[in-house]
Amino acid sequence: MGYVEDLRKIIGSRPIILVGSVTVIVNDEGEILLQERTYPTGFWGLPGGLMELGETTEETARREVFEETSLVVDQLQFINVYSGPEYFVRAQNGDEFFMVTVAYYTKHFSGEMKVDFSESVSVRFCHPDNLPGQLVKGHKVILDEFLSKHYKNI
Repeated sequence: MGYVEDLRKIIGSRPIILVGSVTVIVNDEGEILLQERTYPTGFWGLPGGLMELGETTEETARREVFEETSLVVDQLQFINVYSGPEYFVRAQNGDEFFMVTVAYYTKHFSGEMKVDFSESVSVRFCHPDNLPGQLVKGHKVILDEFLSKHYKNI
């Protein structure tokens, strides 16, 4: 059981602040790795997840990418931190939280990509001109900033 689950046993569904990391991974063809998530159903997003106690945001990004895709990422480059009232979430189970997301990008990865079916329906590289229509709202903001400020330099 993870930190958030332990915390929820104590505080119930009251609003909390959660910190997570996501990573924009770009292959040699300029495509971006996206995962079709199991939750919310039908939505695509970036590999990433919540920080565990004692982790840095970079460690969180690396761990989450590996857990979700079996890929090892290196040379993470900072995009931005995303937070504020627009990142308030009420989950289907009633849990409430304000998300603080630290976003990175990299072109440096290795390993054989495998899907973790507990978190993803599928993972695939997509060209920026042909991204899936149903993107997680916060991840769309991150991708838009990445594409406008960093993509041409990667």
